[in-house]
Amino acid sequence: MKAALMAPHQPDELQALIAQQYSTLSKRLRQIARYALDNPNDMALQTIAVIAEQAGVQPSALIRFAKAFGYSGFSEMQRVFQTKLVQRSNSYSERIRLYWEDGAEPPKTRSTEVLHEFTSAGAQALEQLHEAISAAQLEQAVDLLATARSVSLIGMRRSFPVAVYFAYALNRINCDARLLDNTGGMLSQQLHALSEQDVLLAISFQPYAGETADVVLQAVEHQVPVIVLTDSPLSPIAEHADVCFEIKDAEVRGFRSLAATMCLAQALAVSLALRVE
Repeated sequence: MKAALMAPHQPDELQALIAQQYSTLSKRLRQIARYALDNPNDMALQTIAVIAEQAGVQPSALIRFAKAFGYSGFSEMQRVFQTKLVQRSNSYSERIRLYWEDGAEPPKTRSTEVLHEFTSAGAQALEQLHEAISAAQLEQAVDLLATARSVSLIGMRRSFPVAVYFAYALNRINCDARLLDNTGGMLSQQLHALSEQDVLLAISFQPYAGETADVVLQAVEHQVPVIVLTDSPLSPIAEHADVCFEIKDAEVRGFRSLAATMCLAQALAVSLALRVE
């Protein structure tokens, strides 16, 4: 990686640069890069010792990482990550934290405690979605969907319910939507029918489904426009997308919700309906 990079002053610019330079980094710095992109709030709030432990590296590696992106040290880079949190100081998560610190009674039973954890985490994920997705991204995605002859959708494992719902919603507004679920082992035949007149909408989250990545690559070979819903710019399907939505859904007690992803799917479907009505 070249050492002459100009240190970004905005968090979005920094995250974009990390993703752009990811393949040029050493193995250890790639480990930090993935952690930084997946955990920007921790990068902003935690000490260098805590971040190093969570990322599985030595604190000195974090300093090297910061210098690789043009900063004098880790503290200077951390201040850039903190900029976004300052702008969001009245976010839902902060209000929840202050609410409990002010002495509000927590839920009394195990079941209500779990419900509270999921609703609070889900609300935070929805707010992050609102802040992270730009109008330009939404308009570009809706433009592709509105002009497509057909929309093919693929999502495996945890992503499958989103693909099924999206196909249902698109068909409800008379959009020719096709779910690529490999029924009867016909996936390759379904892909060969796609052209640049169609759109592929691919959904994949960690651990990424190899089948989805393969379908995206084949679509790109056929010059099919690709819209991606994923959780990281380092996702194996992100780099091939014409439009890439990065979604940080909530995780509670090891279970990841789909609240934010489903919300985005609904927003895209309704936006398309309003466009074509």
